[in-house]
Amino acid sequence: MKLSICTDVMGDLSFTDMLDKCVELGVEGVEMTGGGWSPAPHFRADELLADKGLRSQKLKEIEARGLKIAALNCSGNPLDPGHLGAKHRKEIEETFTLAGEIGVTKIVTMSGLPAAAPEDTVPNWLTYTKSWPAEMPERDRYQWEDCAFPYWHGIVDHAKKVGVEKIALENFSAMLVWNPDTLFRLRNEVGPMVGMNLDPSHLFWKGACPIAVARALGDAIHHVHGKDTRIERGLADVNGLLEMREVTDVANRAWNYVAVGAGHDLQWWKEFFSVVGMLGYNDWVSLEMEDFTMSTNAGIQSSIDALQATIIR
Repeated sequence: MKLSICTDVMGDLSFTDMLDKCVELGVEGVEMTGGGWSPAPHFRADELLADKGLRSQKLKEIEARGLKIAALNCSGNPLDPGHLGAKHRKEIEETFTLAGEIGVTKIVTMSGLPAAAPEDTVPNWLTYTKSWPAEMPERDRYQWEDCAFPYWHGIVDHAKKVGVEKIALENFSAMLVWNPDTLFRLRNEVGPMVGMNLDPSHLFWKGACPIAVARALGDAIHHVHGKDTRIERGLADVNGLLEMREVTDVANRAWNYVAVGAGHDLQWWKEFFSVVGMLGYNDWVSLEMEDFTMSTNAGIQSSIDALQATIIR
């Protein structure tokens, strides 16, 4: 496995300073955003498609430092029924096109979440039983068959045309694909180009075991994020794990995203990477740092130390 970092966490640094910081940290690759929800501070797809000189300059800077591009990331909601969906569909397609032109074969993104009926104007995450009320099965059918399947067939076709080989969907909440069951529902329809960006942090608070999830996914693991979550003692026991407080309200949340090792010890991470490797994944692990309980620099460094000590080589 090779260690990379999602560079948005260094969005306050210039492109050059960000690359120098990556070298200082000892990572081997970068995962940069092309658009979507991210402001894409270092590698905007639309900008680099329009300016080939700038693109060439940035690629040379990456190569000069011995770094590789682990993947391009464009996380958003391409199935949003409104303006946001149109914007994200455009930026996701541009990110795929850019990846193809610079020889990057993996895209990290999200499945998207549509409305639950044609007349709805906002996305609707259905997480309760289809047994009741009676309209639930039709809402479920609409989201998958009328919205997700046609869109993802089109994206897979576009990926094949431009040279992208793997689409890694993050198991993020409020998305149509958020666990192995939902991933396979889409993958069985559109093919094995679509797999999971296995991010343990989102699985912890959903009550799933990322090690068991890895075994369930097998060769559908297309990418791995190194990111931890801590279930906060005494708070989760009272309010449960559905948490809507701001991510910065760390003292009152039932769970928090934390630096790697601050939620689960290194023995857990060693087992996780060992199992992921046993199942055939021997590619990039990208650190994603969103710990608001400590400084950004401290969170990055402690996470890098933990990942260097636990990923398999």
